[in-house]
Amino acid sequence: MKHSLPTDSPAASRPLRVLHFVSGGFSGATQVAIDLCGEYPGQETLLVLRRRASIDPTERVAALRAKGLQVEVVPRWAHIVTILALARLCRRWKPDVLVAHGFSEHLWGRYAGLLAGVPQLIHVEHNVRERYRLGRLRQSLWLAQRTACIVGVSQAVRDELVRLGHPAERCVAILNGIDLNRFPPGLPWAQREDAIVMPARFAQQKDHATLIRATALLAQQGLRPTVYLAGEGKASWRGKAQALARELGVDAQVRFLGHVADLPALLARVKLCVLSTHYEGLGLGLIEGMASGCCGIGSDVEGVREVLTHGETGFLVPHADAQALAQTLHAALRDHAGTARIAAAGQAHARATFDRQRMRQQYLDLFMRVGKGQAAPTP
Repeated sequence: MKHSLPTDSPAASRPLRVLHFVSGGFSGATQVAIDLCGEYPGQETLLVLRRRASIDPTERVAALRAKGLQVEVVPRWAHIVTILALARLCRRWKPDVLVAHGFSEHLWGRYAGLLAGVPQLIHVEHNVRERYRLGRLRQSLWLAQRTACIVGVSQAVRDELVRLGHPAERCVAILNGIDLNRFPPGLPWAQREDAIVMPARFAQQKDHATLIRATALLAQQGLRPTVYLAGEGKASWRGKAQALARELGVDAQVRFLGHVADLPALLARVKLCVLSTHYEGLGLGLIEGMASGCCGIGSDVEGVREVLTHGETGFLVPHADAQALAQTLHAALRDHAGTARIAAAGQAHARATFDRQRMRQQYLDLFMRVGKGQAAPTP
């Protein structure tokens, strides 16, 4: 993909240039990076996506450019190729700050930044249980000494980074946020469909299997709600989930939607939003569902506990426990008044706590501070 980049001008006569490097898989990390790009007073942004083998980004890149974002794509097939391609972009565009999002892109992005002489590097970690084998952990810790600030998208992520040995004085937490204008409050409770939606990509991290097993258990009890699985991801993991649904006889109930262009409309008309997962940085899909008026139900794991309070703003279910999830879903579908009350409390909490404007402002303040060569804020 060819797309012209602006030529450089003296730093004093131009806005601060911030380059965001992230996976082109359009996961939660990608969405956060997109949310931080655009026109801001005193800042200019460039979004660089690392191509994914399973996803053709052409259409989405065109849509982002149509919105006025500067977007480039670099290859993925070898780490060194990614690093060299990104370094060339850095030399042409000359960012003041390079923000590398997510594992393992934060490694290759910062290597490219060092190679190209980018003045300041920022690492944003989006999950609590990344694949930090010894070699990659050593690389991350080495890069941390050359990184101005390391951001965790939840307190749990920040704490895990410190536990792994990253310098505590450089690690901060900035909670992810969503565009509340994109996710309106939705239909009144009585007008919503008695259905379940799980907005999550198919990946090893996500636990679609437990939700499908819980759906089969509900069917044995005479409850057969439609289950909408909204998300792309790896074809192999989607195939496993489809095979399990067929094996358990619930393939007629479980709808594999793939990418849903109008996800807010789906969330606005369904009663329950489930995030069945093995771990999270901060469950954006669950937050979006709660903000849209769904009753939020999530696995009791890191990154989900920070989203809701059990029995008050949603429900936590023991990790990978299909029986417990089925019981929670059964109660939520039967207790209309109680579930509506929890959903309303969860919606108020999500909209008050996870506003993208708050997230953006915290990041923008951080970029300006780091761009001026100032120390990272106190954790």
